[in-house]
Amino acid sequence: MKSGIAQSFLESINTSGAPAPQNEDKDVITPDSSTCTCCCRCGRVDSWRAAVGGRGHRRARSYTAPRTGISELTGIQWEPSKQAMVVEPPRSFAPGESPLEKLPVEVLGELYIPSAAAIPLPDTFPDEIIAQLSIDTQPSGYAPRNVDLISCLLTSRTIHVATINTLYSHITVPHSSIFSKFLTHVSKYPGLGTIVKRLDLSHFTSVGLGRSRQGNSEIQNLTSKTLLKCLELTPAIQEVLLQENLDDDIDENVLGKLFYGLPNLRAVDFCASSSKPFAESFTTAVTGLVDAPMNLGIRRLGLHECFTLPNSIYETLLPRLPQLTHLDVAHTRITDSALASIAESASLSHLNLGRCTQITGRGLVDFLTTHPAAKNLVFLNLSCDIARYRLLWEADVERLLPALPTTLKSLNLNGAKIRHSHAPLLLPLTKHLEELSIASADLSLQDINSFFRPAAPSSSPTRQTISPEEQTQPWTPSTLHYLDLSAIPAITQSSLFSASCILLSPGTSPLEVIELGDKAISALRECRNTNKRLGWVVKELGRRGWYVRDSHPAGGNVSGRRSWKMGAMWWGMRKCPVAWGEVGGLYGHYMFKK
Repeated sequence: MKSGIAQSFLESINTSGAPAPQNEDKDVITPDSSTCTCCCRCGRVDSWRAAVGGRGHRRARSYTAPRTGISELTGIQWEPSKQAMVVEPPRSFAPGESPLEKLPVEVLGELYIPSAAAIPLPDTFPDEIIAQLSIDTQPSGYAPRNVDLISCLLTSRTIHVATINTLYSHITVPHSSIFSKFLTHVSKYPGLGTIVKRLDLSHFTSVGLGRSRQGNSEIQNLTSKTLLKCLELTPAIQEVLLQENLDDDIDENVLGKLFYGLPNLRAVDFCASSSKPFAESFTTAVTGLVDAPMNLGIRRLGLHECFTLPNSIYETLLPRLPQLTHLDVAHTRITDSALASIAESASLSHLNLGRCTQITGRGLVDFLTTHPAAKNLVFLNLSCDIARYRLLWEADVERLLPALPTTLKSLNLNGAKIRHSHAPLLLPLTKHLEELSIASADLSLQDINSFFRPAAPSSSPTRQTISPEEQTQPWTPSTLHYLDLSAIPAITQSSLFSASCILLSPGTSPLEVIELGDKAISALRECRNTNKRLGWVVKELGRRGWYVRDSHPAGGNVSGRRSWKMGAMWWGMRKCPVAWGEVGGLYGHYMFKK
């Protein structure tokens, strides 16, 4: 599917549409063709009649202009050939005998997964027929959603069963009233609760209802009791997505149900939950694991911005997650010993340790270079706020960069002490990374240029020297699509436009997004004509700003969707996803705005 340019946050995605042909040209005449479909007077199309020589006649401008808009300039009129349209009579089938109804339920639809991008999806995510009617729109208002699916419920019994599976597999709750309706319906028909695979409360808010958070809690639609009842009625649930607007309702009983009472649970996210009642309940629930020899089946755990949780809970919880693959503990109190306690049987693909002030650079590098769980990382965030704390110093960077796995696709080193001498260590990473963040690095423009073209030998002390072995090796192009150069003194509006900078040239493709600081973005915003001439545009969202390539040098638009992004289509995400789907709500804020 063709999508808009990178970082186009307002474009809507209809996941049910089939991809359009890439190289279709209806005006091409093949050698064997006897007709021409182009708009010309070649004489090979009976539908065209020239208004000369008795073959046609002229019409008044008021007649022809609204019809074609062509004849007033060319004198040619379009008269479609009158061919009889063959209409097949409608066929009727007995109930349950139509070709669609005879398909297996697994093919008709059981699980909705976006299929807009031509990317490989996991084998566990089938792409069914009924699921194509489900349009992944953000639940930001009160407009009816999944109207086509509701219509399918009234078609036949077979289609009804397939549609129910699709409709109830993923439950998204943006408001407490919708949660109340869902809970009432599942309580009346308990069989529907066994279909639910995901409970998504990441969009939940009381904003727009005319009520405060206190007033919303008094309505008693979504409370700790009703949330616990919902989990009890959905015993086969696999993913639960929670967030800070619900932290007062996530009590000890709810957490106990999540940890001990849902054997099929594979992903849970507590994004930004930081209230005192939540921290106390979480501590109590995890403390119950100390003397229990049990392991948990959770594979993807999100504790992003849960900074009030004590560091002791990580050393108790993490060793009991032997199948852990996604861990987001950004801005938490996790320590070196808690990282080392991760089960060796775990296989981490996504790890977010951004702004964790309780871990040290030495302990972090030891974990990433020696722990078996960190051998196949795909997404790694090690950013820090240098105004408060620097995680990686020069020696840590020199130890870490050569040891990073080649499976890595996204690496965030914002705030690390990166100097000119580290540029050769970064170069091999650009051959397999798609995202690289090196904000506040002490690099020159020539160092950054070297990621995209071979550095010429030079006697200048500011240019890196190339060994004879490196000169004989073939050059491998960069795979970077996104580059964060915020707070780098050498990167300014004037340096980007200078002749010595190659970042904006077509030769740096597939690079399409450069993230910059506020000062550089403000200066670039004023250079509209230059931006248009270079083919780049300024995009902004929340506190972040990007300089984005307006069109791909190879032609067409390239989708930003990747399997490791789990549904996100934009570059530079800062929150680790734990479930496949479109990004929105509070998760989108922490992933792309903050």
